[in-house]
Amino acid sequence: MERDPQSTYDRIAAHFAKTREYAWPEVESFLEGRSATRALDIGCGNGRHAELLAGRAESVVGVDLSRELLGEAATRARECGFAGALDLVHGDAAALPIADDAVGLATYVATLHHLSPRAARVRSLDEVARVLAPGGTALISAWSTAHDRFDREAGFDTTVDWTLPGGETVPRYYHIYSPGEFEADLGESALEPVAVDVSSGNCYAVVSARPP
Repeated sequence: MERDPQSTYDRIAAHFAKTREYAWPEVESFLEGRSATRALDIGCGNGRHAELLAGRAESVVGVDLSRELLGEAATRARECGFAGALDLVHGDAAALPIADDAVGLATYVATLHHLSPRAARVRSLDEVARVLAPGGTALISAWSTAHDRFDREAGFDTTVDWTLPGGETVPRYYHIYSPGEFEADLGESALEPVAVDVSSGNCYAVVSARPP
């Protein structure tokens, strides 16, 4: 099973970005009433959620494993007028190139489920805790068995094809979380869940760093 998200998303970046124009409503809801000096978008893709964060923070860092998607995010930032607030960094969610306690607000959306194995997923959750400043808050999401397309109760690994305009299919690795497994991985990490929910077939958690 293909588990190299960097090459996968480099390959589909331009088409993927065109189909990901709008921010998720769950992210918009999370950001209502929240602000920070510095914000972080982990797995920033084409920058659609970094754009929202730029309206809530003085500066935003977008981290992604795909250099091609970072290029798409840079283009979006220039065209939409938030380039001055955004720094884009090539990096791995399981080893964030961000200092300890550096951000007050973070989003980690639709990325956790691309990491393998489980140890890497939990390590990435620990990384969110490490970079959150005291009092900081993050939103984390992952695809769930609660989605209509799945008929399973336990979490599992799979691939989901991306179809390019010419008809070529590119398989993308996913770990599909059961809601209970999602909560278990959060509990295994250094994060403190504030709220956990399922919406639109995804598991969501609002989290802070667990006090030492």
